[in-house]
Amino acid sequence: MRALAIVGAILLVAGVLSLFVPIPHREHHGIKAGPVSFGIDTTERERVHPAVSGVLIAGGVALIIAGTRKRAM
Repeated sequence: MRALAIVGAILLVAGVLSLFVPIPHREHHGIKAGPVSFGIDTTERERVHPAVSGVLIAGGVALIIAGTRKRAM
């Protein structure tokens, strides 16, 4: 059951980080004709929707609680 708590902690940290750290997204726009290519690279930084972050945080907390509970026999 300890592995479940570790996975929950990873999800919790990922959820908190996704609230603050933007994810870079790079695209290449252009044409390529044989060995010659013309184009431009664009980079955008997008944040994850807060609802997705909330789901990650809630899932992490739930897994931590489930992983630290002792089984009753």
